[in-house]
Amino acid sequence: MTSTTTPTSAPTTADGTAPAAWLSVTAVAVTLVFWASAFVAIRHLGEDFSPGALSLGRLLVGALCLGVVALSRGVPRPTGREWVSIVAIGVLWFGVYNVALNEGEHRIDAGTAAMLIQVSPVLIAFLAAAFLHERFTLYLGIGLALAFGGVGLISLATSEGGGNDVVGVLLCLVSAVVYSVSLILQKPLVARLTAIHVTWLACTIGALACLPFVGQLLDEAGDAPASSIFWVVYLGVFPTAIAFTTYAYALRHMSASSLGVTTYLVPPITIVMGLVLLDETPPTMAYVGGALALVGVAVARRKPRTLAVEPPQPS
Repeated sequence: MTSTTTPTSAPTTADGTAPAAWLSVTAVAVTLVFWASAFVAIRHLGEDFSPGALSLGRLLVGALCLGVVALSRGVPRPTGREWVSIVAIGVLWFGVYNVALNEGEHRIDAGTAAMLIQVSPVLIAFLAAAFLHERFTLYLGIGLALAFGGVGLISLATSEGGGNDVVGVLLCLVSAVVYSVSLILQKPLVARLTAIHVTWLACTIGALACLPFVGQLLDEAGDAPASSIFWVVYLGVFPTAIAFTTYAYALRHMSASSLGVTTYLVPPITIVMGLVLLDETPPTMAYVGGALALVGVAVARRKPRTLAVEPPQPS
């Protein structure tokens, strides 16, 4: 993982002006709602599609939709180093992330899965300190400990019914790790390439990585009801094609850490959707663990106070 330290100017729109602040806010809001709905849709589709087949179906739809729009705006020309990052993001974020999350949601409820993913902002801060030479503060260390303590409580709460639930927790944590790594890799990409091009290329690579599941997808799609096929298409169009693009757009105009904070809204949105659509909520202890994880992230995000330096007095 590499970083570029060359300073860049603030991103502008095609006409050379700075984008309106509400565009970034809207992009974040769209991403949060669609990603929250994805946790519920994945949970709903668990009986009809296996994790790999669902990932491939979602990514094929997403890559097709993104390709139509992306190619209408020209052909992207990443550098060799950018291609390395794009391939890594495609395999990790679009491939490994989706398969691990889908399998994890076969074992734990949607709200708990969403809360587990929220350890990512702390991991992003850690990776930024390790690879982007940002300060690793005492607050960050304490926050990491608290957040992982919260994850431990979630693991205990969801494993009361058997060991398989622990596997679900671990798979969701794998998703959190690959998401964090991918976000660090994506930040310099969207500074030069458009959000739609980066998302399309990464999504296409993720679909290629999931091609070993094509046989399962064809068999399961043939047996699935039409409503489930609709939900696979929904996942491909909205939480994948649209939400990943709006997230990349927001990342272009916001810092990675600031954008990471916004994803704390995903668990409560997911829990409400899970209650309404799936009639399920996480165990009480999972809420406690989720709250502790969020407290840990808040502590990790706290900046050390700097003492004001008094100007020298005239003698």
